[in-house]
Amino acid sequence: MKLAIMQPYFLPYLSYYKLLNLADKFVIYDDVNFINRGWINRNNILVGGKAHLFTVPLLNASQNKLIYEVEVSPDSVWRKKLLKTIAQTYRKTPQYETVFPFIEDIVNDTSESIADYCLQSLTKTVEFLGIQTEIVKSSRQYDNADLKSQNRILDICLKEESNHYINSIRGQELYDKTLFENEGIRLNFIRTVPTPYPQFKNEFVPWLSILDVLMFNSTDRIQELLQEYELI
Repeated sequence: MKLAIMQPYFLPYLSYYKLLNLADKFVIYDDVNFINRGWINRNNILVGGKAHLFTVPLLNASQNKLIYEVEVSPDSVWRKKLLKTIAQTYRKTPQYETVFPFIEDIVNDTSESIADYCLQSLTKTVEFLGIQTEIVKSSRQYDNADLKSQNRILDICLKEESNHYINSIRGQELYDKTLFENEGIRLNFIRTVPTPYPQFKNEFVPWLSILDVLMFNSTDRIQELLQEYELI
């Protein structure tokens, strides 16, 4: 059973979904410390032909809190502003009529925790794209908060009876393949490169939110893009 574990991100970039699609089960790692100015509550979309950062406002966010303890601002103003920016930017894209109502539903979700807010965006996007991977949350499930770094990840793999753990390429410096192999678990890292797709008549801007991918590409084309990776 192929397992992947990642912190929750809101409408992350395509490579996140490549990892999710590759796994049989995907664990949302939401009971670790929140990272200020990370990618949990923000990402980039295309505005004026350039990457434009959008942010989900939070209440009293702190690195001393676990991710699932951090709350989303209930204020509706930021939601309206974000949706207005998205509408103005993408209204002439090929998939806008189908995708915008879907994104509107995601943005207007009323989940209080940023972990749950990200989770609903992931589950809805996965369903929209026809991805079959099971998604679960780590919080209050594995009873291993006393473990640290790769030992905690290894414990989750063992409890899930996984024989294959896949992590993002950035995990190469964090994980020891021998440690996993000694427990009968194959460890691989997914390496991806951005595949250009038409973004109006602009020069292609890579590494944007899945939102951008959805607006410019059919679900069939996205399924093809999800297969473009290398395991090392």
